[in-house]
Amino acid sequence: MDKSNINVVEDKYTPKKQKNLVLSGMIENLVSESMYELIVDCNTFMMMASDKNMEHKKLYKNNACKNRFCPICAWRKAGKDALKLSIMMKHLKSEQDKQLIFATFTTPNVKADELNDEIRHLNQSFQRLMQRKQVRETIQGYARKIEVTYNQERDDYNPHIHALFVVDKGYFNNPKKYMPRDRWLELWKSCTKDERITQVHVQKVREDNNSRAYEVAKYSAKDEDYLISEEVFKVFYKALKGKRLIVFSGLFKEASQKYEDGELDHLKEESTIDYVYLLMYQWGNGKYAEIEKRLLDDEEKEEVNGGKIEDMEVE
Repeated sequence: MDKSNINVVEDKYTPKKQKNLVLSGMIENLVSESMYELIVDCNTFMMMASDKNMEHKKLYKNNACKNRFCPICAWRKAGKDALKLSIMMKHLKSEQDKQLIFATFTTPNVKADELNDEIRHLNQSFQRLMQRKQVRETIQGYARKIEVTYNQERDDYNPHIHALFVVDKGYFNNPKKYMPRDRWLELWKSCTKDERITQVHVQKVREDNNSRAYEVAKYSAKDEDYLISEEVFKVFYKALKGKRLIVFSGLFKEASQKYEDGELDHLKEESTIDYVYLLMYQWGNGKYAEIEKRLLDDEEKEEVNGGKIEDMEVE
């Protein structure tokens, strides 16, 4: 889709809100009454700032449930996490003079009743991998994320880990440090104690490759997977509820703290859009209706214009 033709309300928020309503029908008996009400009510009202020509809009205020399974809130969080990771990556490469590697580690698919144990096994295997002497002496930090996908034809699940590793700048030219893909595969099979594994994905992160930040920041489960049926949703919910999904270590952990403290704000881009209007939307009858359009007042203009860009566009 041509981004210049995207109507952010109709093309982005409306489909997410429709999926939120599907979620509310599946999650009612799994959460408290107050959380359920927040999910049902999520993003039924929102205020957006727009430029003069209505070409650019950004969310100003809304009512959010912040539940990790909410399609709206998960999408919003993924955008913020992706920006954070991209800034951390820029800091590590340009200011720490490091190189980054993107890797995906997986294990064979499992049935629903095995998913919890397999996620635990995956985490334990990854920790064993990080403790191997060759890895410990090479990797200076990581950001990792667990993702679970569902195969409807086979009715099984695949938990896997996306990771970003920090290494020295000269890693790929250092025969004492460099680990080819086959070595990663050998170590991963050893750490999982599973000889059925035939693949690992390991590659250098190219300059300004924000797609790798998105891979780690994106949803731990796709709503098109976990909203297929109530039965499938319960499997995802029980497997992912309460788990730490993004984990930082070493130089990534240090960079994360710098980001939260505002020490990496100089690496963020400045917003150049001049927002003029305030648009108010209300959800009803399966769509968002614009209920008010007015000029931003002076205080609102100061709040929404200028400053740093705080999220990235994600699907």
